Amino acid sequence: MMDVLYGLFVAPFADYAFMQRALAGSMMLSLGACPVGVFLMLRRMSLSGDAMAHAILPGAAAGFLFYGLEILPMTVGGLIAGIIVALGAGAVSRFTIQREDASMAAFYLISLAIGVLMVSIRGSSVDLMHVLFGTVLALNNEALTLIGGIVVVTLVSLAIFWRALVAECLDPLFLRSVSRMGSPVHFIFLGLVVLNLVGGFQALGTLLSVGLMMLPAAAARFWTSRVEPMCVLATVIGFASCIAGLLLSYHASLPSGPAIILSAGVVYFASILFGTRGILRARIVHHRHRTA
Repeated sequence: MMDVLYGLFVAPFADYAFMQRALAGSMMLSLGACPVGVFLMLRRMSLSGDAMAHAILPGAAAGFLFYGLEILPMTVGGLIAGIIVALGAGAVSRFTIQREDASMAAFYLISLAIGVLMVSIRGSSVDLMHVLFGTVLALNNEALTLIGGIVVVTLVSLAIFWRALVAECLDPLFLRSVSRMGSPVHFIFLGLVVLNLVGGFQALGTLLSVGLMMLPAAAARFWTSRVEPMCVLATVIGFASCIAGLLLSYHASLPSGPAIILSAGVVYFASILFGTRGILRARIVHHRHRTA
């Protein structure tokens, strides 16, 4: 029995270096991206995160166009493109009548189209799939170092600006009325979103990187209403999803990125049903009130 359990859950990570790097990279991504996803969700900007994930594509494609599938040029390009789109969409929403969700959607659709065209100019359909969906099993030491740096920057920034971020989630107008930190914190937060999406791009591609950011956060919302426990729980769910997804990928010969996101999706649907703030709990409480 122990040998079976070892073969199922431990051996893939103990015997193969590529599985160890995939596990380390995906769990580091969870550590940085899941708390950021909680704040995205609380700020009702979940779809903006999806838009930002697509927005980094032109920059990554530009790096690919000139240097091929090299990590550093594609990362720097994606970071620049993401920042340009975030600042552009934010500026349009603040200085025109258009709301931020609409301006973000416009920017990301244009970015996605430009990025796909740029990759198609030089690369094959395989290269395009690599850019769009990532290759978590192909992470090397350079990619792990980059992801680790992003995680450190994210956690330090969250620690420094924690109170301002929480205040802006609860009442952004109040924060701007009592402090000058409102607008700077907004753009700092968008920078953290872009940074973590760029890190996730290395492992999960532009289309799936936002999944590891948002699904654990959305699942954690069904278990607690407090921000700190929600961030911790989202990170734990992210860890579990990465482990389950990689094991599923190994044993069932499935693509690793989608397997990780689908594992997070299973936790999300389970949380909808069984969470302390989920459907079944709400019905039980409602039934007790009716019979009391």
